[in-house]
Amino acid sequence: MASIVSATEAQGMWMLEASIFPENVASIRAHERVGFRVVGTRERIGRFHDGCWRDTVLMERRSALAGLD
Repeated sequence: MASIVSATEAQGMWMLEASIFPENVASIRAHERVGFRVVGTRERIGRFHDGCWRDTVLMERRSALAGLD
C-alpha cells in the first residue's frame, strides 16, 4: 500500500479515500499505518444480497507533498 501512496503523490494527487467495513480491523489498521485517518462512518450505505444494510468506515489520507507548488 505504501507504494500506491508514493505513486499517487508523485502524480500530484492530494487525497486518497477508502471505504472499509467496520469489522475489518486489520484493513483499518493497515490504512492507518500509511497515513489514513478515520473521518466518519457511512451508515447503511450498501445493501447486500441477503437484504442486510451495511455501514462502512470512511478513511482519507491527505498528501503533505502534492499541491504545494
